[in-house]
Amino acid sequence: MRIVRFTTGEEPSYGVLTGDLDEYGQPDEDAVVVALVGDPLYVGIKLLEKEHRLADVRLLAPVLPRSKVVGIGKNYAAHAAEMGGPVPDEPLMFLKPNTSVVGPGDAIQYPRQSKFISFEGEVAVVIGRICRDVPAEQATDVIHGYTIANDVTARDLQKTDGQFTRAKGFDSFCPLGPWIETDLDPQDFIDGRRIQTYLNGDLKQDGSTADMIHDIPALIAHVSSVMTLLPGDVILTGTPEGVGPMEVGDEIEISIEGLGTLTNKVEARA
Repeated sequence: MRIVRFTTGEEPSYGVLTGDLDEYGQPDEDAVVVALVGDPLYVGIKLLEKEHRLADVRLLAPVLPRSKVVGIGKNYAAHAAEMGGPVPDEPLMFLKPNTSVVGPGDAIQYPRQSKFISFEGEVAVVIGRICRDVPAEQATDVIHGYTIANDVTARDLQKTDGQFTRAKGFDSFCPLGPWIETDLDPQDFIDGRRIQTYLNGDLKQDGSTADMIHDIPALIAHVSSVMTLLPGDVILTGTPEGVGPMEVGDEIEISIEGLGTLTNKVEARA
């Protein structure tokens, strides 16, 4: 099931997207959004007798984290190597504020404080219920679904600050979308799902989730051993090699097999 958050010009609503995806992760032309009653994280899947053509709605970030986004650094060995550091023994955690979240089609705002912002295509896990100290073998019990993330990073600030908060925390530095897929399983990503990032149509990242050092159940177990996770919290699972700079006017497309395509453009922050 693909859960979307959308607007028709009125208050945001939730819905279920029908139809299949093409080879580029795009929905059929006749795809329809069936509206839901409230937020499915809290009221479950309750369909309304109200439908919209996908072409007539604007998709928003499929989840608005009320609490936090937890990022994982250097979770692909090749990416750790390209960043010039060793692979951490344990998952390397950092936080992005919920105010960094934007949706598909929204602008990534290039901040005045940076001269080097970078894209990072990633699988994002959406947590479905309050949990703490989750054993890895029970991770599926707390997963609401999966979506695509761009863990935008100001590389120059990351280097000068010596930590991640400012470099990864600007408004618009966490595009999510285009929907939440609920029918996948952690094993699908362990077996391998292709991640590709395109910058202005040029392929920059081409990796597989099979290359994650710490798989999704292990990440949930690790993060939840440190902090309580709440419904709507998001865990970013790390990025493969090939990250690089973005400039004002660039368009970034991140496609993940089974999850669709997330597209955003870069604009100067006003």
